[in-house]
Amino acid sequence: MEMNNSSECHKDFTTEAGLLQHQETHNKVKPFVCSVCEKYFVCHSDLIVHQRSHTQKKPFSCSECGKCFTRRTGLKTHLLIHTAKKPLTSTLTQCQKAEKPITCTECGKCFTHSRDLINHSRIHTGEKLFTCTECGKCFTRMSQLTRHLRSHTGEKPFTCTECGKCFTCMSQLTSHLRIHTGEKLFTCSECGKCFTCMSHLTRHLRIHTGEKPFTCTVCGKCFTRMTQLTRHLRSHTGEKPFTCTECGKCFTHSHDLSVHSRIHTGEKLFTCTECGRCFTCISLLTRHFRGHTGEKPFTCTICGKGFAQSYDLTVHLRTHTGEKPFTCTECGKCFMYRYQFTAHSQLHTGEKPVTVPIQ
Repeated sequence: MEMNNSSECHKDFTTEAGLLQHQETHNKVKPFVCSVCEKYFVCHSDLIVHQRSHTQKKPFSCSECGKCFTRRTGLKTHLLIHTAKKPLTSTLTQCQKAEKPITCTECGKCFTHSRDLINHSRIHTGEKLFTCTECGKCFTRMSQLTRHLRSHTGEKPFTCTECGKCFTCMSQLTSHLRIHTGEKLFTCSECGKCFTCMSHLTRHLRIHTGEKPFTCTVCGKCFTRMTQLTRHLRSHTGEKPFTCTECGKCFTHSHDLSVHSRIHTGEKLFTCTECGRCFTCISLLTRHFRGHTGEKPFTCTICGKGFAQSYDLTVHLRTHTGEKPFTCTECGKCFMYRYQFTAHSQLHTGEKPVTVPIQ
């Protein structure tokens, strides 16, 4: 058979059309553009496959189990699971059982395609060939760089057909779609709770293991989530990025701003089922409700006295510890309670204490 050879990389092709199509990868000619995200492609077939990431179309279906795929190659690889012959002896490697003949010499992980091994090997070598021109961050794969660039451009090419919400990558859309379908594929082996995505399960498992992988470099305090650490760091930096547009007051957390804004709107979403009184946030309602139930969940470990609010317990503990956290900047005298400190401060300022007339 006569072979067609690329003058650039000397790769062989069985047809002239295949050679011409390949040659365009060297010429960097990409005449086919996606109408949704404006990504460019060398050949029309690649564009058709790419468009399925927007439409969710999976035309290649497994006749054995019904699983669907966007590419024919994906189906072919999947079919090996059904067609693979059973091993004659139990001494065959896991790679042979799973029809993954290409093995990483560093860690023993197996792959179906050589390109997957090449990408994987960069984990061991630390090689990062793909660099962001905006911020200089480097990546081991082109696909990672492509996703990262969207953080600069704000591009979100993957749209949910149910609610119209957009996402920067396909995996985020796939996870989001489970909100509409109710599908929860990931189950906790400890308590049986189910989750829509693996990251949520991983986060949940830390409740059982006690793992806190995110550590504050300032005080050493550890957290189960990165978002918790980010919020905590503001206690050191004093950063308050959330500002009320009505009065200009700033907050450390977006939730605190949401609660505060209800002061201006007068909105009280949380109603007591016992007396009908309304509150701006759930914590105030919870605290109020204990007045009806008599619940005192905060108990002193020294004398056993119970309290409805954690603050009341904190104040009570000072009777045991002798702590006096309020210090006068004028004379240095310390006080156990704020009202004592306020009354004392008026001696220095000459301000007359406010008296309430007896009715």
